Amino acid sequence: MKKFIYSFALLVTGCGIWLYAVEAALPSNWSQWRGPEGNGISTETNLPLEWDTSKNISWKTPIPGRGHSSPIVWGDRIFLTTDIEGDQVPGAKAVKHVIEGQDFLHPDSIGADRKHTFKVLSLDRSSGRILWEKTAYEGTVYDDRHRKGSYASPTPATDGKNVYAWFGAEGDGLYCYDFSGKLLWKAPVGKIASVGMGPGTSPVIFENLVILQCDEDNGEKSFIIAIDAKTGKEAWRTPRPVQASWATPIIIRNGQNAEIITSGNEWIISYNPRDGKEIWKMKGHGSNAIPTPLAGHGMVFVYAGFPVKKVFGIKLGAKGDLTGSDKLVWQYDKGTAYVPSSILYGEYLYLMTDRGIMTCLDAKTGKLVYEGGRIPVPATFTASPVAYDGKLLLTSEDGDTYVIKAGPKHEVLATNTVGEPVYASPAISDGMIFLRGEKHLYAVKSRK
Repeated sequence: MKKFIYSFALLVTGCGIWLYAVEAALPSNWSQWRGPEGNGISTETNLPLEWDTSKNISWKTPIPGRGHSSPIVWGDRIFLTTDIEGDQVPGAKAVKHVIEGQDFLHPDSIGADRKHTFKVLSLDRSSGRILWEKTAYEGTVYDDRHRKGSYASPTPATDGKNVYAWFGAEGDGLYCYDFSGKLLWKAPVGKIASVGMGPGTSPVIFENLVILQCDEDNGEKSFIIAIDAKTGKEAWRTPRPVQASWATPIIIRNGQNAEIITSGNEWIISYNPRDGKEIWKMKGHGSNAIPTPLAGHGMVFVYAGFPVKKVFGIKLGAKGDLTGSDKLVWQYDKGTAYVPSSILYGEYLYLMTDRGIMTCLDAKTGKLVYEGGRIPVPATFTASPVAYDGKLLLTSEDGDTYVIKAGPKHEVLATNTVGEPVYASPAISDGMIFLRGEKHLYAVKSRK
């Protein structure tokens, strides 16, 4: 495992909630990581094509601390999380990591020697005014984070009634606030050693449950857990034979049937989200599980980008061990990113590297449509793409957003900027694009 993680450049931006259908969510709500269906797709058609610091920026609001979690939106409310790092605490240090029988300390691991304040914020979507700011936890942390990362990397989720915030193994576990900012409950989940890279996976809501994928170091204590959304009590917990990961599972519904599918180095596993029982599994991709899987066309697409680049197209509807079976419809071994997730838009699956180089595949067959699609200037990406109205948005760490024409031919339609670094993925809601920069939250809107 050491070779998998040694050069980790993890800026996990809540690496991803995937909820195939949210019964109560309206198209204008962006209720979780990558939107109401967790796929990064918006049905909006009235969004601006161009913006910069003086054009089509409706408002920008300073956000305290550091966070790579995406904003979420429900009605007139925006919610996001942040971490304010304080002074060094004498004697504070991260949990000890043992990899392949040897003590392990990643050279980019930092943070556990300092005091941290985790906050949950709510803003007015029209004006950007901060409505409330609540401290979820204040104190030391269990594990380090990557020096470019954040303890506020997991994106919160909302069911339209409450907001569920998660900082990984840190703090008191899972936090539940109502829309007025009142803490309803906090649920201890357990400490999760993340090889000193910090948290990534975000909460997933299924019916009355909040589900978390909790994979640690060597996989000896990994598990997936469901918390009752109303009471904060543990509903079920299932051990997982999978080493540390930062990916969020996807939930796929088919009538009354549902399954939650998890990405992993050793195994890709599907569970029944109601009781946590295993439905099927397949040998994993053999890489760090960071990007969010996707689903469509009766298939699930699971992929990873380091140390091996690999995409699986798996047919849904089976049970048992699918390794070596015809349920693996196709496999592609290029084009995937280490951190950013890909996007399935219509009939095409768009892969993106950490440098923004795009590959387009036919989702049903895995056939190559195009590869080598480039942006105008070299850049690095942590944010995952979103799509709307026949366009893809790719936002780089420089704060530049490239508008790409969706379809079988790569074409850059526009290049836009907010003038500061961006690590969080965009949110889209009711005519606005919300971009979380390093210091500010921006609302992009056409000025007519």
